[in-house]
Amino acid sequence: MKTSVPPISLAGSELGEVRHVCALFNSDDEEYRVLLPFIKDGFERGDKAIHVVNPDERAGHLRRLSAAGIDTAAAQHRRQFDLRTSTETYLRDGRFDQDRMLDVFEQAASGNAKGEFPLSRIVCRMDWAAEGRTHLDNLIEFESRVNEVWRHHDDAVICTYHLAQFSGDAVIDIMRTHPVVIIGGILQQNPFFVPPERFLPEFRARKGRQTVRRVTV
Repeated sequence: MKTSVPPISLAGSELGEVRHVCALFNSDDEEYRVLLPFIKDGFERGDKAIHVVNPDERAGHLRRLSAAGIDTAAAQHRRQFDLRTSTETYLRDGRFDQDRMLDVFEQAASGNAKGEFPLSRIVCRMDWAAEGRTHLDNLIEFESRVNEVWRHHDDAVICTYHLAQFSGDAVIDIMRTHPVVIIGGILQQNPFFVPPERFLPEFRARKGRQTVRRVTV
């Protein structure tokens, strides 16, 4: 449930009430440079940290956090830190289920945490979606739908995309599903954001036309 909460510092600015962020990066180094202060601040404030990384990045992610002065083992022991892989989170049974993921994030929200932590700060690496067009289309639709979840919670949710992994058209659609964006390491309100009630009918109609063209060619 939305409450009156202080803003959160992120990428040279502050997150207000709207906290579903698309973060576009060119490299791992850029991503950690921008996000580590936000992550460390969350641990110091006692917020819950939920991080989703690629399976082969788990050890490296822990090293980066430790180098920033975060005691990850202690945080995991007190249940403040939850580190997951993209495979076990998004691709359970080898497929992406939008409805299941909506439930996953609803349960991860601080409003459902029985008061154990003030907020959840969720950082998700999204490169897994670049592996197939079906994954990507489902993810873009999901990124729009999940705004309905975050409208009711105070949690900060950062979806990180590395630009080299996605086409220009995909990046535009990804941006249109997030009300806040990090570009060039700077946080800003996203002028390209389209609310779900407008974006979803347009996106589904466009994908339907593309499917018809592929079938008839």
